[in-house]
Amino acid sequence: MTFKMPRILSSAAVAVPALLASGLAWAEEAAAPAAEAAAEAATAAAPVLNSGDTAWMLVSSLLVLMMTIPGLALFYGGMVRKKNVLAMLMQNFMITALVSVIWFVIGYSLAFTEGSPYIGGLGRLMLGGVDPSTLSGTIPETVFAMFQGTFAIITPALITGAFADRMKFGPMLAFIVLWLLGVYVPVAHMVWGPGGLMLGMGTMDFAGGTVVHINAGVAGLVAALVIGKRKGYGTEHLAPHNLVLSMIGASMLWVGWFGFNAGSALAANGLAGYAMANTHLATAAAAVSWTFAEWMLKGKPSLLGAVSGAVAGLVAITPACGFVDLKGALIIGLLAGVVCLWGVTGLKKLTGADDALDCFGVHGVGGMLGAILTGVFAVASVGGEGKSGLLDGNAGQLVTQLISVGITIAWTAIGSFIILKVLDLTVGLRVTEEAEREGLDLACHGETIHS
Repeated sequence: MTFKMPRILSSAAVAVPALLASGLAWAEEAAAPAAEAAAEAATAAAPVLNSGDTAWMLVSSLLVLMMTIPGLALFYGGMVRKKNVLAMLMQNFMITALVSVIWFVIGYSLAFTEGSPYIGGLGRLMLGGVDPSTLSGTIPETVFAMFQGTFAIITPALITGAFADRMKFGPMLAFIVLWLLGVYVPVAHMVWGPGGLMLGMGTMDFAGGTVVHINAGVAGLVAALVIGKRKGYGTEHLAPHNLVLSMIGASMLWVGWFGFNAGSALAANGLAGYAMANTHLATAAAAVSWTFAEWMLKGKPSLLGAVSGAVAGLVAITPACGFVDLKGALIIGLLAGVVCLWGVTGLKKLTGADDALDCFGVHGVGGMLGAILTGVFAVASVGGEGKSGLLDGNAGQLVTQLISVGITIAWTAIGSFIILKVLDLTVGLRVTEEAEREGLDLACHGETIHS
């Protein structure tokens, strides 16, 4: 006997699979736009290498490296006495080499990886996990690490101007290593690193007013106080031996600073162009205001004053260059020239420190001025949404900037003092009086400018 399926069941057996197939097809068709949208979003979120940005950041890294060697080395070398010029060049050259090694081994990782609010982690030791395809935004991470490494180089090199003519070479190198890891790297992480304390507070520091200039300036003041004054300070003629070198060095700083500031946009874009324009205008304005103020006070304008004014303008505009408009940059530059002139004259006398090449008077004072005025003149039309200062309706930003300046001063003052005192008590910081009279070129390095 053959079983015969009822007609209704037979029809269902044919219809149900057809309906299921039709439903699946409809569901797949309906889900396709959502899947495509998700894929597009994932693609948009993923960083993509931009060759233009990469080329600009490679050039910026070279410009900032040039700021130290030979720029800062010549600027400082021309301002010391002839018997110490090679020692100053040697200090800057070896700081460049030593800091580069430490930066790539551990410094970059501690500054720019996740960790605590005060220091990063160890995930990028020796740039571990980084290959040619690893990106930081739109540029290779190696390029970002190199760019930030040039900042780490020039910051401790700036401090050498404060204790010029009197510090032993070996302890100086030890101080640089300890200061880089104990002071510079934590401040860099707090301001720029992921999860950093001051970054979380909303601190605005486009290119290093706190990280570089306040940091170096305050450390220089502490070093000058701990080491003591040069022999003959206040009684002997300690004038610069070659202002031609200083002018050449300052000019290289001016040009290199475009990499420093415009490069901090981390892209070849409109913000980089605006930061460059702000930097140039503020620098020119500060050179003018310092020169005319000195002319009024002393009766004659000096080349040293003009180049010092330009450096003061570069320093003061650094934290603000990517946040203020041209009017703000002009005012910051004009104020920097006058305020930093006071810093190397009146304030220097008040501190009682022999800050030989005015590290604190220019970099410390200029850095503080620029960081605070960023909170006054920042405008959202330049820095973007949420990047406003007092005059753009955000009075709270000025408070944030003041707190950030205070944190930086406290961190570097305490850290620098501890490092210097430990070294002084263990290996000694200062050369002998005989070596100081003879000159560090011969006493520390066995050579002279004529050898």
